[in-house]
Parts: sequence; C-alpha cells; structure tokens
Amino acid sequence: MNRPMKCSTPPDSKSPDDEVIRQTRTPRRVLVLGATGYIGGRLVPRLLQAGHEVRVGVRRPEKLKQVPWAADVDVRTLDLDTGHGLEGSLSGIDTVYYLVHSMGSDGDFEAAEARAAKRFVRAAATAGIRRIVYLGGLHPEGRELSKHMRSRANVGRILLDSEVDAIVFNAGIIIGSGSASFEMIRHLALTLRWMPAPDWVANRVEPLSVRDALYYLLSAVDVEEAVNCSFDIGSRQILTYADVMRTFAAVAGLKPRHVIALPLPAPTLSGIWVGLVTPLPFSLTLPLVQSLQEDAVASSHEVDEVIQPPESGLIGFADAVRLALRREVEGAVDTNWDADAGGLDEAAQPLPTDPQWSGRRIFTDEQSATIGGLSPADVWPVLEGIGGTNGWYSWPLAWKARGIWDKAVGGAGLNRGRRLPDTLRIGDPVDWWRVEQLKRNSRLMLHAEMKVSGHAWLEFTLADSDEGCEYQQTATFIPTGLRGRVYWALVAPFHRFIFPAMAKNIAAEARRRVRS
Repeated sequence: MNRPMKCSTPPDSKSPDDEVIRQTRTPRRVLVLGATGYIGGRLVPRLLQAGHEVRVGVRRPEKLKQVPWAADVDVRTLDLDTGHGLEGSLSGIDTVYYLVHSMGSDGDFEAAEARAAKRFVRAAATAGIRRIVYLGGLHPEGRELSKHMRSRANVGRILLDSEVDAIVFNAGIIIGSGSASFEMIRHLALTLRWMPAPDWVANRVEPLSVRDALYYLLSAVDVEEAVNCSFDIGSRQILTYADVMRTFAAVAGLKPRHVIALPLPAPTLSGIWVGLVTPLPFSLTLPLVQSLQEDAVASSHEVDEVIQPPESGLIGFADAVRLALRREVEGAVDTNWDADAGGLDEAAQPLPTDPQWSGRRIFTDEQSATIGGLSPADVWPVLEGIGGTNGWYSWPLAWKARGIWDKAVGGAGLNRGRRLPDTLRIGDPVDWWRVEQLKRNSRLMLHAEMKVSGHAWLEFTLADSDEGCEYQQTATFIPTGLRGRVYWALVAPFHRFIFPAMAKNIAAEARRRVRS
C-alpha cells in the first residue's frame, strides 16, 4: 500500500477543538532500535519516565552495561543486517522507534540500509505494529544529495510506503553534547580562531536542540489517530553555518571567530581537513561535511497540525548551546552523568555512553599508588603542606623554571607562596595554584592561575583500603584553541617524569613523617 510522503491539509470542517490531532498518554509497549546511539540512548530513559514499557533491540547487549536504565528495559539481541532476532523483538510491541543509521562512506552502505529497512517493515507488518517512528535529515526536494542524506531519505520512503503507519521526522543539525554535528562545531570553534572554509559555510541551516528533537519523538507515540506522514522539524531559527560557528564561540565565551568562505565546494577535502583538526574520526567527518553541501531548512510547519510545539517554545541555537555547555561551565572538570536526570533539558548534557571524541578536549595525567601501612590521615598533612617552602616533591629546578617563565609573562609565578605553611582552606593561594575544593583527609583540588591557553587542575584523593592508603593524583588540562593543544604537546614529555616522581616522593615523605 503506497502513502504520500507529506501530510495532506486537514479538512476545513474540523471544529477549533480539533485543530490538533488528539494525543493521549496511554502507556505503550515500545521497541527502540538504535538504543546505543546518541538519540536512542537519551530517548529510552524518557520513555520509561513517561510510563511506557520499553524493549530495546541491539546487536551487542554488552554495550548497555554503562547505562543506568539497562535493568528497567527488556534487552533483545537483534541484527537488522541478517534479521536475526527481529521477529521475537517485535512480538507484542505497539510502537517501534527506528533510529538506526550508518555513517559509513562505503558505497554499499546505502543498499545495506535499504535491505535492512525493507526486511524490518515486512516483519513489522506481520507482527501487527501500530506505528513506526523514524528520525531522518532535513534536505531540499529535487536536489542531488550526498550518500549519507540520500540513504536517510530512502529509508524514510521505505517506511512510509510500508503497510504500517509511520511518522518520519526530518531534522537538521542536532545541538547537544555528544551529537556528531554539535561536536564538529564545538571542536572547530575551540581550536581555530580564523577558519578558512569551503563555500558551504554560507549555506542555511535550521538547528534543533536535542531537547526538542526528543520532545517530538516522545510525542509521536501519543498521537492517537492513524498518521502516515513526513514532517520537517526545526527551531524556526535559520542561520548560516558561519553564523553557527560565531554564535557558538560567543556563547562559550571565546574570542570572536572569523570564518572565511573560500569559493570552493571541496566536500571530500573539507571532510579530511575537519578530521585532522577535530578528534572526530574520518568515518564521521567525511559524510557529515558532504551532507552540508545543501541548505537544511524546514520546508513547512505541518508538524504543528499533529504535534504542537513545546509549551515553553522551541529552543533557539544560542540557548541550545548554553544547555549543552551548562554542566561543563558549572561543573569544571566533572562530566559524570546524573542517572536521575531524566528531564528533557538534561538531554543536552554528556552521557557515559557518548563517544570518546564528544565533549571538550581534556588531557590528563593520572598516577595512583597504595601507600602500605598508612591511613589517609597520615598522608593528608603532606598534601596540605604542598607548595611554598615545602615545594612540589619533584624536579625543583623544573618547577622553578616554569615559575620564572610564568612570572615573566604576567602570571602569578611561584613566589606568591601560601597563606599558612601547613593549613589550607578553600580559596587559598598555593604558588600559582588556588584551592578550589578541599575535604580533609580525602580530597584536595587546585586550580591553576598560571598564564596558559586553557584551564588546569591538580587533584589529590585519598581513601582507606585493607592494604593502606589509596593515593590518586590527577592533572587535568582543558586547552583553549590551537595554542592550548600545542602547549600540552610541548609539556607532556616532562610530565612523564614530574608527576610520577611527585606521587612517589609524597608517599615517601608521608612514611618519613610517621616514622619520625
């Protein structure tokens, strides 16, 4: 049975109360395909919060070990490429979220995605599924598309042409920590103040916050009437990609970013360049950049006839960036995900299942040791007395040279010293550091106030164990721009000697003091 790609205009005879198709909050049995992905991983806990019974179909169930909701869902092993586990996963299900998509650049992935989608819709029809919900990409009609966008559009058509009603959402770049599009924007803006870019930076885009993307997906399960339509969804704010870069920089508190559009399309070359400048893999940057060659703007707002916008309104790009960066700004280096944070606003925050390249670029040096026979109370006085006349327990000449250099360029240097020789409190200076967090006998965190392109912390934690005191020492550096990354690359070789020696000598000093 064939159905149109777009919704037809609702009958004029409808009463005012019927202007929007009815939605109910009936609990449904829902299957999520793509639960280990960016959108799926954020959708599942919110479906649970809404009272739905959730099943997830994944190729490798072990990938769900990190998520806090794994015990609350029915996990099924399912391989869409072969169809293994598909029939059992669909049994008894009302609504399926089809959130699987390959970002591969291999020419065969289009055919593979089409085969998987056709296999899926046949099984869904046999199982009596009520609705399929899919998230595709915004794209202009009647234009040649990249392989990535062409495949997503083709999958949407396969779902709409099936015997099962489908709601297909088409969205542009999704704004939230962990989204590939957002991370590309983030890393380009953080790294480069002057950005030579191909002419696609002048193309128009309608960003969508991940909060609003999830709002539409969650609402789709509650639409009562039969609907088989494709809807464009966006923030209703249209920007160029150059505007996106500049706005991100402004919200993130960076110096103004200058985007220079070159009269060259060069999608492949541009994708390689983005892969070199950012930590995203080439397997992502190549298809992402190729999909930027055309405008990504909603052609209509027909979705309002089925799902009204959020009561608080759709989020603009700047506010979506603020949500994505909020925890990073407020929480310094703490990016652990709160498992209880189930609201839509928290969806923009990092998750433990996000890829390693998501979030700010963070460099660390970690040292740990078990200091046998000592307790945290034995080691703490050494940590509380660090710096000043006691020094830093490693390579004094290197610390002195770094302090002289810092002073020469206008920083605090080492001669600022300490307020008291053996006692610290939050806010105290310690040479070029300042005490940011302190929990006696447990944790000391120092924030660097040296002149450097980025932010640095030095953290010490102590814990009791059967063997003695568990000592953990972590140096963290978050670079600002390309200079910050170059700085870390230059000092990292010295850290290989300085930080291990510091941990070793602090333990030795604690033992010496206990013996004496």
